[in-house]
Amino acid sequence: MMDDNGTVVKRTHFDYPLIIVTAILVMIGVVMVYSSSAVLAMERTGDGYFYLKKEIVFALVGFIMLFVAAKVPYHWLKKMVYPILGFAMLMLVLSFIPGLKSSAGGASRWVRLGPVTFQPSEFAKFALVIFLAYSLEKKASRIKSFGIGFVSNAAVALVLIMMVVVQKDLGAAFMLATITALMMFVAGVRISYLVAMAVSSLPALYFLVAHVAYRRRRILAFLNPWSDRYGTGFQIIQSLVSFNEGGIFGRGLGEGQQKLFYLPEAHTDFIFSVLGEELGLIGVTLVIVLFAIFFWRAISIGLKAPDLFSRYLAFGLAIFIGVQALFNFCVVMGLLPTKGLVLPFISYGGSALTTFLIAAGVLLNISTYKCAKSE
Repeated sequence: MMDDNGTVVKRTHFDYPLIIVTAILVMIGVVMVYSSSAVLAMERTGDGYFYLKKEIVFALVGFIMLFVAAKVPYHWLKKMVYPILGFAMLMLVLSFIPGLKSSAGGASRWVRLGPVTFQPSEFAKFALVIFLAYSLEKKASRIKSFGIGFVSNAAVALVLIMMVVVQKDLGAAFMLATITALMMFVAGVRISYLVAMAVSSLPALYFLVAHVAYRRRRILAFLNPWSDRYGTGFQIIQSLVSFNEGGIFGRGLGEGQQKLFYLPEAHTDFIFSVLGEELGLIGVTLVIVLFAIFFWRAISIGLKAPDLFSRYLAFGLAIFIGVQALFNFCVVMGLLPTKGLVLPFISYGGSALTTFLIAAGVLLNISTYKCAKSE
């Protein structure tokens, strides 16, 4: 087949290392969700398999969507970029509507439609990657321009960022900003513009942290968690205890103690801590290596992509998944303040898991195309 520029593009097989690594990460996630949630599920619902059964359903649905995304040509996303972006914004708006929104910890980050609850911010990150890939390709010839190359892209990202900030989801806002900055950097936007954007955002970031009590306490707990060891510092201290107790080889699968109501969010944001306690340094290293392989394969797919859109799309999805995993690692190890970011493919949650698997499917789709010289 031919691309828009007349270059011959041949369809090849899927990138097998990527799909193998993805499957392994999801399987690890399913096992760890059960291990970290069985006692909690029994306490809350009377069924120790409650979260496991839901996670298996999420994984099955996610893999179906992965294979659909892997089969539908990625060019379709260019035609659907604005409907996808509009749907993401609509879902964020719904999270503020009484009767539809579902709140926890003072934050309105979820939408409840009947028995289904999902987190719109995860899909918003995916939608932003698609939009930026489309927009950066479209404006490639004027990418150095302040208005066309920088402002027009940053403005759309800013709208999404503001919407999730109002949701009190600063972690998602930080991820959206990171995706935007890195994708524009890859596309060739002037570094001076990106630096100016980062510097100009500091006052807003300071206000969002210093003038919001719970965020200010989080930063203080990050700097010295033992100053409030039974309050805001409790979670990170218990996370560090988990890694310490795991040692090199771990306590053994299912034998962790911190998940027994010591470590909050053990099956979601801090599931990596449970893994560290039960599987030790060996398990932690294995998961980090698997994510490194995923990121490497995603970047390789982008480098071999047949056009700018697919190249930027692959790089953006690599950033979306790889950087979020890195941030989660840093948070649970006490290297960053707590942000409420799940670990891709492993943390419990249907909206996140299905979104990450769709993203992996798009990467697999791009991997089946390559350029070849015209005869």
